[in-house]
Amino acid sequence: MKKTIKHLTTLLAFAVLSSTANAEVKLEDNSKIVGKWHVYAAAPALHKEKRAQDSIWEFKSDNTMTVEGKDVVSGRTGMMSIKLKYSIEDGKLKRQTAPGREKYETCSFYELTDNEMTLKCTYLYYFMKKQ
Repeated sequence: MKKTIKHLTTLLAFAVLSSTANAEVKLEDNSKIVGKWHVYAAAPALHKEKRAQDSIWEFKSDNTMTVEGKDVVSGRTGMMSIKLKYSIEDGKLKRQTAPGREKYETCSFYELTDNEMTLKCTYLYYFMKKQ
């Protein structure tokens, strides 16, 4: 009986720690993300296979961002640079999906340190390193 209680206590402690270790990060403003971020991978789920990406997302303090990159999957397009709007709302990133359109996607900050960021967006997780 004591052994069972000890095992249950250990499992409960592990469950609590693992659920809080990856808690969503909420931002008050854009100060922690301003700068250039290299998007090196994307995946449909956190623990699924990551696909290589090679783009730069530059978040500017005026709530605009520039996305620079090329199509690494088909290679049909050369280097592109797109300017989009973004904001921080309710602790999440709200970013314009295409220039000239007022359609936005909301992304959660799954992980954010001084040098790394993982965004959970509508269809993909984006994995980034600070430039």
